Amino acid sequence: MNHSTMRHRLQVYGQLMRVDKPIGTLLLLWPTLWGLWLASSGRPSPLILLVFVAGTFLMRSAGCVINDYADRHIDLHVERTSQRPFARGAVSEKEALLLAAALALLSLLLILPLNGLTLLMSIPAVLLAATYPFTKRFFPIPQAYLGIAFSFGIPMVYAAQTGQVPATAWWLLAANLLWTVAYDTAYAMADKPDDLKIGIRTSAITFGDYDVAAIMLCHGIFIAMMTLLGMDQGLGWPYYLSLVAACLLIAKQYREIRTRDRKLCFKAFLDNNRVGAVIFAGIAADFLLR
Repeated sequence: MNHSTMRHRLQVYGQLMRVDKPIGTLLLLWPTLWGLWLASSGRPSPLILLVFVAGTFLMRSAGCVINDYADRHIDLHVERTSQRPFARGAVSEKEALLLAAALALLSLLLILPLNGLTLLMSIPAVLLAATYPFTKRFFPIPQAYLGIAFSFGIPMVYAAQTGQVPATAWWLLAANLLWTVAYDTAYAMADKPDDLKIGIRTSAITFGDYDVAAIMLCHGIFIAMMTLLGMDQGLGWPYYLSLVAACLLIAKQYREIRTRDRKLCFKAFLDNNRVGAVIFAGIAADFLLR
């Protein structure tokens, strides 16, 4: 294989892994960092921090590859995904499965230095990531399943940092699940016309005319749960200020999704990166100022 061919294959693999679109990695990373900072009282182990940042990238990349494999006969018919590697015939099924396996193996190697409980919890984490893409065939709200997959880093960081998984970790997982349903429903609204044609199930289709109301309800319960979490953990004004900022960002998203314009719905989805970042900033600042 010559240099030009090798570079082309790497570009295709990078597209499969969504290296050029880091939004998914960031949405997966912020809640993991919330959990790690809370579990460590703002002083995370550098090794654990490095492992979970790198692991988040690898597992999100593996999930994207599996997602494209699962949707290989569908993406061609969806406007936004019609140029993905499978849709344009740039990658084989064998290549994709080998790439996903390699990424998952690298993730496993990363967590080997951590404790046994973290290793044990990596099993359901991998299973969730690998099976989510197939839930769109039969589950009316696959975004809820995605929410569990995207939240599983939270109990894992508690396990890695403290050697146990307290109720706080599961509460934070549940809150993040609702946030995931909210932003991924906005994402699904952008693809709704195409998904209806090809028979894919999404929360945007299941909620129907109440899609915007459902998104805002999930956001509202998410913020309420995060407020109660702050009270339980004894967090101070920097954290609550970050929740106010998050509410303002979510209100801006409402103005965008209520139009049901496909581009604005996708923009609202992307803007959730700011929500995750501002909440993390509030948690980090709270511990830093103590």
